[in-house]
Amino acid sequence: MTRPSGIVTLLTDFGMKDPFVGMMKGAILARFAAARLVDLTHEIPPQDVRAGAYWLARSYLGFPPGSVHVAVVDPGVGTARPLVAVEARGQWVVAPDNGLLGDLVVRDGVGAVHAIDRVACELPEPSRTFHGRDVLAPVAADLAAGHRALSAVGPLTTLTALGYTLPRERAGRLEGEVIVRDRFGNLLTDIPTEAVARLAKAGSATLGHGLLVWVGEVPVPWRRTYSDVEVGELVALDDSHGDVEIAQRDGSAAETLGAGRGTPVRVELARGLVPPAGGAGTIRRP
Repeated sequence: MTRPSGIVTLLTDFGMKDPFVGMMKGAILARFAAARLVDLTHEIPPQDVRAGAYWLARSYLGFPPGSVHVAVVDPGVGTARPLVAVEARGQWVVAPDNGLLGDLVVRDGVGAVHAIDRVACELPEPSRTFHGRDVLAPVAADLAAGHRALSAVGPLTTLTALGYTLPRERAGRLEGEVIVRDRFGNLLTDIPTEAVARLAKAGSATLGHGLLVWVGEVPVPWRRTYSDVEVGELVALDDSHGDVEIAQRDGSAAETLGAGRGTPVRVELARGLVPPAGGAGTIRRP
């Protein structure tokens, strides 16, 4: 059984102008004063559940086993959408069940999923607009302190649908979209590089030659790293999370291309090579 590490991370769309993040930290420390708090980010675009799901799935595994991750991007706060606590590869995540756990499920899968029961967790009636502070934060504190086992949070349940479309693998190409524009203007997509490698292998190409990444209707060459192109040129590459990224050397690909969240992206063989067998299908990680 995994032992709590005492670490609690926070990922929200609250920003840092208002005191909401501090209030959540106070709620955690009130129940577990020795908690070690880590801010993953509070700059998820407001109500952008998809971007929150993207960063949560790509951040949590960098922490020790037994860490607890609180994710709050919750445009449905106060509605009947469930709040859940899940086990994922030796760690725990507490979040609304609104698609925020979708990327984590696709990339890594999850273990036990428990619906948070306010009475079982000995919590007072929460406000209707701040479940992060009133429910998720104290539950995370109890898990991190070892005061409550995951099984004691509430009954077993299942997660709802992802709430978004996965990238698609069609004959000779991959289709996805931009999920995040980062602070450098890089465009981060939902297309896994391993799917690109399969496409290249099936077409007798390589990840360095014979592939084009289309951002809208603009073709971008695939290269190994940013410095493989000249200053100002666009480049597509394998990012640090194992996904397709489009960048501009020493510039902003987002501004140059006028692209952002939801911009369609496709990867194709650049020559008339044999497409991969198997036809169309949803791209999922093993």
